[in-house]
Amino acid sequence: MDRIPILKMGECLLVSIQVDMDDDLALALRDSLTSRIVQDKARGVLIDISSLDIVDSFIGRMLANIAAMAKILDAQTVLVGMRPSVAMTLVELGLSLPGIQTALNVDRGLKLLHCSPQGESSAAKHH
Repeated sequence: MDRIPILKMGECLLVSIQVDMDDDLALALRDSLTSRIVQDKARGVLIDISSLDIVDSFIGRMLANIAAMAKILDAQTVLVGMRPSVAMTLVELGLSLPGIQTALNVDRGLKLLHCSPQGESSAAKHH
């Protein structure tokens, strides 16, 4: 697999990592995701890592880099589905993920980003 699919959901981009990430795949994801943020004028990025058993220091730094680039491009990043073992590993490695909000699952992550499949913000639906 040469790349990880990036889906557009309203004003947000959804990335569901379903394969073990190696360094080359992480770099390719960073590059394609930043291009898509600009192309789609996305204001939110949701990254689902629920299938990842292991996040090493390079992948952790790459996730932080993706969030930093997204922020520069005016998009918020939410990381969802982190397993307890992955969280413990990140803490043991001394890695923090600045600029990344976390949520338990995709539904909660989309609510944090205020994205809906129709492209309306959740605040607009309640008015």
